[in-house]
Amino acid sequence: MLRPVDAARELGVSYPTLKQWIYKRQIRSVKTPGGHHRIPRPEIERLLFRQEAGRVRLRTRPAQGGETPSASGTTPAGLEHMISGRNQLVGRVTAVQKQGLLAKVSLDVGGQTITAIITRDACRDLRLKPGTRAAALIKATEVMILRPSGPAPSAPLAGAKR
Repeated sequence: MLRPVDAARELGVSYPTLKQWIYKRQIRSVKTPGGHHRIPRPEIERLLFRQEAGRVRLRTRPAQGGETPSASGTTPAGLEHMISGRNQLVGRVTAVQKQGLLAKVSLDVGGQTITAIITRDACRDLRLKPGTRAAALIKATEVMILRPSGPAPSAPLAGAKR
């Protein structure tokens, strides 16, 4: 968790701009018990990833007459964002292991590791190396929920059907 002043510095924006993003809910924040805002690291990574991909910073004012959408910060640049999948998890590459035609890429997303096997050529073309910001695009037909085994809960959740 970062203080807003530190998050603003890392994002390359002013502190007042970051505060406006928080108030307008354009950036996620968590309030401390004392009422201070803290920005989660994955949120910073998400915004930095958008900046690297060619998007202009978040809009802090409505587009003015004659202003193009890309100048107002709402349109992605390049075909890399022309995809229907919304299950993108942004993080940092922690390891790249190449062997033969394949590369094993590990990505840290909010303290969790996602590993993907991709072609060596794709790894080279994406210039993936430890420390690089990247996103994992998840495409799955099933999602499974796991929990540690232990004593069964004594009462069902409110509104839960048996």
